[in-house]
This record gives sequence, structure tokens and C-alpha cells, in this order.
Amino acid sequence: MLKRYLADWLNFTRKERLGIIVVFILIVFFLTLPFFFHYFIPQKKYDHNKFADEIASLSIKQQDSSANYASRNFDENNYQNYYQPSEKNYYSKKLKGELFYFDPNTLSVEGWKKLGIREKTANTIRNYILKGGKFYKPEDLGKIWGLHDDEIQRLLPYVRIEAKPAADYSNVKTSEPYKTYEKPKYTIAAVNINDSDTSAFIALPGIGSKLANRIIAFREKLGGFYSINQVAETFALPDSTFQKIKDKLVITNTEVKTLNINSGTVDELKQHPYLRYNIANAIVQYRTQHGNFSSVNDLKKIMLITDDIFNKVVPYLVVR
Repeated sequence: MLKRYLADWLNFTRKERLGIIVVFILIVFFLTLPFFFHYFIPQKKYDHNKFADEIASLSIKQQDSSANYASRNFDENNYQNYYQPSEKNYYSKKLKGELFYFDPNTLSVEGWKKLGIREKTANTIRNYILKGGKFYKPEDLGKIWGLHDDEIQRLLPYVRIEAKPAADYSNVKTSEPYKTYEKPKYTIAAVNINDSDTSAFIALPGIGSKLANRIIAFREKLGGFYSINQVAETFALPDSTFQKIKDKLVITNTEVKTLNINSGTVDELKQHPYLRYNIANAIVQYRTQHGNFSSVNDLKKIMLITDDIFNKVVPYLVVR
């Protein structure tokens, strides 16, 4: 059984054997093809002698340019260019001058020239003084652009900077006594919570435009405040802020807008912040089942209305 199975897989037809031979020949052909490229594709030839001549000509030009200015040599060991100063240094001719004691803060241009300093450098020093510069110690000569180290060392022993005497303010008489600044104190006016607008509330500490608008909006929905403590119920008003402004709040008019519980609909009653929908609906349902209310105290018969809710809302309700 196994031999038959292997024979079925390892026996090839004449066409299959021919295909395998062709594939093998193609593989060998493409593997050896790169070795014959140089016979068919001409290679570009480079003249290394010409490159060497160009390098030599550049070296000659470099040496010629250093004859007039400065020599830049190439070190083959570290591949870095380094600079050698030219033989014709502009400072090779040292200026000689007369040495004497001087104050650099007061010396004129002619005085600097007499010391042997070049006129251009002397003008630089003078411009430094005129623009507010000052020499405080002899070593400050090193600040000046154009003064070389040997010039500075030559002049340092002769620098004498005159120290200005400290100002004496002991005998100065003041015409007016010294006045201390006192920070002005601002007093905040009392705010009538039922009549004031947003600007009056904004003047209170901790009250911005948003809180001021919320206080006014809450007052409109209630129909007016009958107690200062109602302001604390404003949405997002912190209790700490209310305690700060409480003593600045007054109420002179306690008259509020009222609702008739015998004629008000559910939509009308629920608009009041103290009633909402569930209580407004309970009032209307009770009225429908038992008839009109004879007094506002009849609301206590409704189970949803607690003593706390009744005491808060009773100033806004009437019976007609």
C-alpha cells in the first residue's frame, strides 16, 4: 500500500519531467548571468593620474595665497587645517609713548595718544566714557576693544582712578514731612435684593456676572424675595460667598407675586421653584376631587406637601 502511494507521488509524466529540466536550466542561467555583465556592459574608466595632478595644483595655489596673507597647512595625520599668523602683522610696529599717571575716566583723546595708544583706540575709549561707561579699577582697561595685552600691562602701574566722595545727606533739609501712602478704603453699599439689578450684585465680594444673573433669574421665578436667606438658595452660590455678602443685603419691599391655587393650572403652578410638577399636579388633583380650597392651609391635607414646603411656599399662594 505504501509503495503504491509513493509511486503515485514520485512518478512523473514525460511532460512534467521536461518542465522540471527547463526550470532547473533557467535557475542556473540567472544565477550565473551577473558574472558575464562586464563582457557586455562597458565600465567607465577613471584617470587617477589626472586626480593626483588636480590635488597638486590645489596645494600650489594654497601655498601661493599664504605668501600675501596667512598660511593654512594641512596635516595628513589629523586631517585638520590650522592657521599661522602672517609675517606682516599690523601690530608689528609697536607704538611708543610717554608714560605718566592718569585717570582713564577723565583722560582726553590726546592724552591717550601721548601714552602711545592708537588714535582709533583712543576714540573708542572716549566713546565708551561718553555713553556712560566707567572704569572702576585698573583691570577694567581690558574691557576696551583694541587694547592689546602688552599695552594693558604697560599702562596698569600708572592708572590712578579718583574715587568720588560719598554724598552726605545728613544736612539735607526736607521742606515737607515724609508722607506715608495709605491704601484707600472702599465701602460697599447695601444691596436691596428685590429692587437691585445685576451691577449692584456684581459689586459684592465673590459675585461675578454669572452669579448676579442667576440671583436675578431666581428672584423672577419666585416672584420676589420675602427673606434675605432665600438668596442662599440660588443655584451654584457657595455658602461661604453668601456668608460674606449676607450683611450687605437688605430687603425693604416684601411684596411678592402670588398664585391662585383655585384657578392655577398644573403648567402655571409647576413654574414656581417651590412647587414643581409633582406638587402642582397633586394640588390640581385634590382640587378636582374635593372642590376649591377654602384657605391656603388646606394644602396641608395633601400628603406631598410637608411643613417645610408649606412654610416656604405659603407667601406666594392665595385663595380667591
